[in-house]
Amino acid sequence: MKIICVGMNYASHNKEMLHTLLLNEPTVFLKPDSSLLKDGKPFFIPDFTSEMDYETEIVVKIGRLGKNIAAKFAHRYYSEITVGIDFTARDLQRKLRDGGMPWEICKAFDCSAAIGNFVPLETLKGGINNIPFHLDINGTKVQEGNTQDMIFKVDEIIEYASRFFTLKIGDLIYTGTPAGIGKVEINDHLQGFVGEQKALDFFVR
Repeated sequence: MKIICVGMNYASHNKEMLHTLLLNEPTVFLKPDSSLLKDGKPFFIPDFTSEMDYETEIVVKIGRLGKNIAAKFAHRYYSEITVGIDFTARDLQRKLRDGGMPWEICKAFDCSAAIGNFVPLETLKGGINNIPFHLDINGTKVQEGNTQDMIFKVDEIIEYASRFFTLKIGDLIYTGTPAGIGKVEINDHLQGFVGEQKALDFFVR
């Protein structure tokens, strides 16, 4: 199982991060399976950062083996989605970027990919390109988005990623985060929602 992540996929987030690049194709990076945090287990802030940010995203689970998948057929390769958190050591990311270095260690460390319970896509109104989602921390909504605002839609992401990686059953695609990212603190209670359905619920330790 691999975790494919898409960066800079919402214009609102790019604006808040002062990214000015005009993207012609998705920005893709990987996380290892050791990044997965599931079943409501707590997230422990690692000691190599003092600025741990949450990034709330819709996550798509791949349900069929595929390679070089055309966008028009991509919908055949998934039937479940959820909400997840792409945790980012922001201070470490800035240091690595400033040095022109790869920045996997600030994104792909252990337990950096929190994942919620999966929801059958057929139960959601609007289809894959109109899914609202949001994150509450300590009972207050801190981030929200809708897949209709993605720069690259899910089927386009699958087409692009499958040119380079064989997609296998159980692979996960983190599809990008909208504006509203922020820092987590010890004892924060994070709850992620697909529409109004809670799919993710855990504490920061």
